[in-house]
Amino acid sequence: MKKIALITGTTGQDGSYLAEFLLKKNYVVHGIKRKSSSFNTQRLDHLYVDPHNKTNFFLHYADLTDSNSIFNLIKKIKPHEIYNLGAQSHVGTSFELPEYTAEVTALGSLRILEAIRLLNFKKIKFYQASSSELFGETNKKKIFNEKSEFNPKSPYGASKLFSHWITKIYRHSYGLFACTGILFNHESPRRGETFVTRKITRFLTRKFFGFPGVLFIGNLYAKRDWGHAKDYIQMQWKILQQKKPDDYIISTGKAYSVKEFINLACKILKMKIVWKGKGLNEKAFLIKGKKKHLFIKVDKKYFRPLEIDFLRGDSRKAYRVLKFKPKYDFKKLIIDMLEHDLEIAKKDLYLSRYKKR
Repeated sequence: MKKIALITGTTGQDGSYLAEFLLKKNYVVHGIKRKSSSFNTQRLDHLYVDPHNKTNFFLHYADLTDSNSIFNLIKKIKPHEIYNLGAQSHVGTSFELPEYTAEVTALGSLRILEAIRLLNFKKIKFYQASSSELFGETNKKKIFNEKSEFNPKSPYGASKLFSHWITKIYRHSYGLFACTGILFNHESPRRGETFVTRKITRFLTRKFFGFPGVLFIGNLYAKRDWGHAKDYIQMQWKILQQKKPDDYIISTGKAYSVKEFINLACKILKMKIVWKGKGLNEKAFLIKGKKKHLFIKVDKKYFRPLEIDFLRGDSRKAYRVLKFKPKYDFKKLIIDMLEHDLEIAKKDLYLSRYKKR
């Protein structure tokens, strides 16, 4: 019998890659999407087959804020594995929507765990997507492992911490196969355009084709441990294939600043830039011949009320137990994102010229 998986947040970056991965492993995959007046399944369109035809991929309307929809769906499909990737996942937005963030990101995981417990489906394996935003900066060595102290600095981080702990509590209290993966920043061409890495690659590739505009950016010196979502979703699956439920850090072990991300992306695109000023007055200029054009500008608007300046993960446990060996390094990640966004920018250029006719 084929394994059945249920994925929350299936329309997002991780959810779409995970659905793709599990289908290749011959799973029957059920994904949750929220009801909307517009389609939000772009990342899944290549996987979707009309359910009137033979398919192993199904989408359902449900919501992590609605216990009944979660309970009824789990009862109906009886999954072998549940991957809770659903969340209000933008850190900056969590300061503006703290209550909603807590409802989805914190209590959403509790609603799933309660459904598993009440249905007495103890054979279900549950994966909770935790985050490096749990940590803040309490580690003097500037590297975090599974035993490091938690100190979140945003409503998002606090909500993820609740999900992390409630998963462990249900594991120990009720004997559920409930695991967490503390994934450090992971990006891809499918990253949402409001996240800083994708915001950068979209801007630079449009600029490459001559589009006007200035990129407004927040903390240039925030350093993050950036990996590729394709590598990380495979570890989500491997975590649930172990004999015993446990918690794992997934990271590259290397940290780079936002400014380093920009500089390397520009170098790959052969765009010459020069930085001027300091602090909120720092700017980058694009050099074309003998002319300088304002290119990037720091904007206080994009700073968080509480900043985390440095996050780097220690994945030795994952390397040892899960045989974690990422295929993408920092440069390969940026190249993959740029190549994808160059194609989009090329289409944008064609459309802009077509409209002028």
